[in-house]
Amino acid sequence: MRRVRSFASPVVAEEPIGTINTTPLIDVMLVLLIMFVITIPPMLNQVPMELPQPAPARTLPITTHRLELLSDGGLRLDGAAVDQAGLKARLALLRADPQNSLVIRSDAATRYGLFVETLATVKRAGITRLGFEGNAQFARE
Repeated sequence: MRRVRSFASPVVAEEPIGTINTTPLIDVMLVLLIMFVITIPPMLNQVPMELPQPAPARTLPITTHRLELLSDGGLRLDGAAVDQAGLKARLALLRADPQNSLVIRSDAATRYGLFVETLATVKRAGITRLGFEGNAQFARE
């Protein structure tokens, strides 16, 4: 009950409140807003990735090919020097055989731009069986 005081008379009269208290409603809305702000960004930042699927027992051995990124900017595929244009053609041949696997090894002093460019070339070639080698040199013992 709310007390209303009239300035004309000193008598205090009590009457019920006829309006809705919006403070709890605003509190609930702010909590919901914070929940949406926290939960929506992780749902929008997704990286498409092909996860390995279980396969039946393989009878054919997997052939592993090694792609090395050298610190001077050169590339070697299976020990033979190759440039970016030649790499595209060689990777197309590797993709033709489903038993082929590609392992990338980068020298510690290799420019990051070269690594990204080479990885984009590998992705455009359609190589899906891919691995990385050489992280052991950066591990602290």
